[in-house]
Amino acid sequence: MALSTSVHDLRTLIRSSHPLVVIETVEEERVLALLQSVTAQERMPLFEWSVTRGLTRADEGSTLSKMTATPLAALQHLHGLTVEAVFWLKDLGPHLQDPAVCRQLREVAAIYSRSRATCLLTGQPVTLPLDLDTIAVRFDLKLPDRDELRSMLRGLLQSLGPRTTRPRPTTLAQSILSSISDTKTAENGLSSKEAGAILHALQGLTLHQARQVIAQCIVERGTLSAEDVQTILKRKVQAIKDGGLLEYYPLEDNRFELGGFSNLKSWLERAQVGFTTEAKSLNLTPPRGIMLVGVPGCGKSLAAKAIAREWKLPLLKLDAGRLFDKFVGESEKNFRKAIEMAESLSPIVLWIDEIEKAMVAGGGSGEADAGLSRRLFGAFLTWLQEKQQDVFVVATANDLSSLPPELLRKGRFDEIFFVDLPNDAEREAIWNIHLGLRKQDSKQFDLNKIISASDGFSGSEIEQAVVAALYRALHRKTPLTTDLLIEELAHTMPLSVTRREDIDALRQTAEDRFVNVR
Repeated sequence: MALSTSVHDLRTLIRSSHPLVVIETVEEERVLALLQSVTAQERMPLFEWSVTRGLTRADEGSTLSKMTATPLAALQHLHGLTVEAVFWLKDLGPHLQDPAVCRQLREVAAIYSRSRATCLLTGQPVTLPLDLDTIAVRFDLKLPDRDELRSMLRGLLQSLGPRTTRPRPTTLAQSILSSISDTKTAENGLSSKEAGAILHALQGLTLHQARQVIAQCIVERGTLSAEDVQTILKRKVQAIKDGGLLEYYPLEDNRFELGGFSNLKSWLERAQVGFTTEAKSLNLTPPRGIMLVGVPGCGKSLAAKAIAREWKLPLLKLDAGRLFDKFVGESEKNFRKAIEMAESLSPIVLWIDEIEKAMVAGGGSGEADAGLSRRLFGAFLTWLQEKQQDVFVVATANDLSSLPPELLRKGRFDEIFFVDLPNDAEREAIWNIHLGLRKQDSKQFDLNKIISASDGFSGSEIEQAVVAALYRALHRKTPLTTDLLIEELAHTMPLSVTRREDIDALRQTAEDRFVNVR
């Protein structure tokens, strides 16, 4: 259970005389439960401080001193206390840029480091001055796991049951409660399968978000059922959008088609067997993921979307560039958040776009970014090797030269594919797809002539040629013709010409090292 693990870890920090602990979270309810459990086991008093109430004893609620409302006064009061306790400072973060407050907290920490007293700061975010950051320990409060969510669900149903105006409220609450206790069925309530689906859908939300969406379902419909899974997932998708790190592509909206890539499609067909119960019975682990490297605009991004569609899974896109944050430590936290959300949605395809941007910041040395790229790279490799959830990673990269060699070593990914410029057969498939998407009958065009004229063009360049030619046709008020398409191709300088040397170097690097997608 996530909370019990957190209790153990925090007890260890307090026992080892860590005077300053920081938890970046808005979930004060979970922090309170954590601290109550820790202090009860350690037989220590718990005090809370906020700008509205000053310093209070948690189990009594009475204000200790009317003079502790301001941050500086509260810290001066703590400086004079000799009691070994945990002091939860809720609103101190925004005031730490005040030199006097910062200095007073350092002096408190110096005294508490020689005892078992601990100051715990919470907020979102908590930005510490560098001199305090070297003293503090940041404690990662993970999102609630299945057991914690089940406990919340029980409590919510017990509190809502007697108050609802729906028929037989107590019976309804009891039947749902029995189902979430992992029994096989519950008369007039949820089956254990339905309850499991709801609990799984809730993972990835904060406890507050989970409680809100469950309460919404019960108030609107008077009960819980498998239908509520979709409501929960919609709330989770909204949380993803609000976070700004990930983009979510629902399975039902994924209509992307992939022309060519025969080797990749064959590999995917074989790899899908790894998710079956037969594979698990042979102690085979599901495939971890693949990397797609190669020429820009040749279908790497499209392949990620097509894989999710082929496997009938939703898709999450992580833009590596979004991970970086101006605050030290924020990038690693962003990465952990993204991974936690991906795991909560499993089974899912996680597409990491332009992975080199995250793994080689500062030119790959890690010096220009204070070691950030090395830390992110290490965290990613560890997660990729040890992940337990069914998250299939599709990483795409354009610049092979800047990728760390450890990432390209055999075994990191299940396979590394090289994506080159499309050949004749693939260009024919690409032309058919993009003409069809724009309601054009490919049989009305001289495809052989168009395929020949587009030699050296990438898939994205072909798509743009179709779009631009259609605009030209609309402007001239004439139908789209073969000549218009060829005219547009003639006015386009493809990447294979403008960056010929880079593409040749890329092909040379990939030769005999990676599997061609064709």
